Amino acid sequence: MKPVVALVGRPNVGKSTLFNRLTRSRAALVADFPGLTRDRHYGAGRIGPRDYIVIDTGGFEPVNAEGIVREMAAQAEQAIAESDVIVFVLDARDGLTAQDRRIADRLRITGQPIVLAVNKAEGMPAEAGAEFHELGLGEPRLISAAHGDGVHDLMDSALARFVTESAAETEPEAESGGKRIRVAVVGRPNVGKSTLINALLGEERLIAFDQPGTTRDSIEIEFEYGSQAFTLIDTAGIRRRGKVFETVEKFSVVKTLQSIADSNVVILLLDAASEIADQDAHIAGFVLESGRALVVAVNKWDGLDDYQRDRIKREIERKLHFLRWARFHQISALKRTGLAAVMRSVSEAHRAAFAKLPTPKLTRALQAAVARQQPPRAGHSRPKLRYAHQGGHNPPIIVVHGNSLAHVSEGYRRYLEGQFREQFDLTGTPLRVEFRTSRNPYAA
Repeated sequence: MKPVVALVGRPNVGKSTLFNRLTRSRAALVADFPGLTRDRHYGAGRIGPRDYIVIDTGGFEPVNAEGIVREMAAQAEQAIAESDVIVFVLDARDGLTAQDRRIADRLRITGQPIVLAVNKAEGMPAEAGAEFHELGLGEPRLISAAHGDGVHDLMDSALARFVTESAAETEPEAESGGKRIRVAVVGRPNVGKSTLINALLGEERLIAFDQPGTTRDSIEIEFEYGSQAFTLIDTAGIRRRGKVFETVEKFSVVKTLQSIADSNVVILLLDAASEIADQDAHIAGFVLESGRALVVAVNKWDGLDDYQRDRIKREIERKLHFLRWARFHQISALKRTGLAAVMRSVSEAHRAAFAKLPTPKLTRALQAAVARQQPPRAGHSRPKLRYAHQGGHNPPIIVVHGNSLAHVSEGYRRYLEGQFREQFDLTGTPLRVEFRTSRNPYAA
């Protein structure tokens, strides 16, 4: 088993910077802004022959916490309970604070191994960490998470008590049921994205708080549903560009867009309790442009009467008409209703996005579509569609070869898309049809 290392400390001491250093990634958002990390964030790290799992946490206030700070403390408490060793991150520039002492008192009663990491110590003398001996938690280790100074020695100390296992022992087969499906949950702020993921996991894995903008980072969580392995990605809510004021929120939007690009399937979560906004259509448009498979879930459906439900259906038909290829579901994340149907659609959309389309079957489907309705004439000639083959997946790309295909209308392209969708059951994924005109060998 890989040891689990929890990074704990007060806000803005550099836990996320250290997390990125340990995982050799930029998975956690970093800014000179206290309270940026809120949920716990998992990553895999390796020091020499030792593999481990590291958990990044938000600023920890173990006593008298209120509101969102209390939720952040609960996430840190859960990370402490899951860990095998705790790295208590402190700030060499600020010195020992009253909050550091409160955190030390809380960590002391866990009985777990604790390693002191005195961060931001670049350029400081060795005696800079002397005052942290007062905590009585062992030898303070001076590090610089930003520059990597002392980090290797820190992790050697943290993992010294754990036996190094061979790669065969530490890498069990994780992908039961086939390839792991990456699913990004996106939507406007406060539509219930974290609540939906918590409902699927069956635990309060993410902070769900009645306040827009609670989630700021993109959080990845691995789990299994049925026999299929998934990676769920909770993302920050995307609001209109004019509403994004904080620099941190701008970074969060970038992370969300990156999460969409890195996913296989996107769940677009709508709020049935409010009108379908133009921003919902903008987010759906980005998903469509990125070519990702899509499932639309209309949340908070249980709180509507018949009139309100009819109104929401009309708004969806009007504003999201370009998503007719996607499956729509009415759910309640809070009451956990309709989730099984959503996950079935996610699996079906993933299958469609990665479907293998043999050239003979594509060509027969193309010829049948042309026989049913020929492309309109362009001048004195009519485009001739001869054969088709697959040019890619996620999204599926169908390349049609023939003569004079530059004159094929957009309407006929949509007609062919519909025919291919029906023939190969490509519900839930965008489909791109490209035309390539054959070169005339006698043109010269």
